[in-house]
Amino acid sequence: MNFLGHLYFSNNDPQLMYANLLGDNIKGKDYSHLPRKIQDGVKLHRTIDNYIDTHPVVLELLRELYNPLPKISAIAVDLYFDHLLARNWSKFHNQDLKQFVEDFYAIEFETPEQYSYPFEFMIGKMKEFDWLYEYRNHSGLTQACSGLSLRISFENALGKAPDIFLERKESIELAFNKFMSDAIPYFESYFKNN
Repeated sequence: MNFLGHLYFSNNDPQLMYANLLGDNIKGKDYSHLPRKIQDGVKLHRTIDNYIDTHPVVLELLRELYNPLPKISAIAVDLYFDHLLARNWSKFHNQDLKQFVEDFYAIEFETPEQYSYPFEFMIGKMKEFDWLYEYRNHSGLTQACSGLSLRISFENALGKAPDIFLERKESIELAFNKFMSDAIPYFESYFKNN
């Protein structure tokens, strides 16, 4: 899942939401020097990534999408799932999506200095273009795919991903719903045990 999915699975904890997103910028296995909340965010971020990367329904979907979206099918699935989460938000969360996003944008978060520029730049762009709320529209999915396509270091077909989504919408939605029905109790258990 991409940004919105990571926020959704942050247990409605505002600081953990930011720490979870920051987790994408922190490399290596030793992050014990960071504040505890950021350590928790890195661990959660990696757990979410691992869960989706190894989920059987997602693996099947990746095989289906490999030919039209070689090398970037997993990125496309992350974006598709955020799009579907935003479109179906009221099924999964009791707070309105617009309010959830605005509340997230209003959170004060102290980023460690070594990560502040790239992370705060990204958060600034996220707010400026309202990526999280715009995910609900096909145009938001298109913008996310085309923007990310430009940042990938190799030639890729991610710009075609919104059209592929429309062509295979039914199977992608089925995979998303199955994934969410498994992921929600998994992460409820994760928070009870951590």
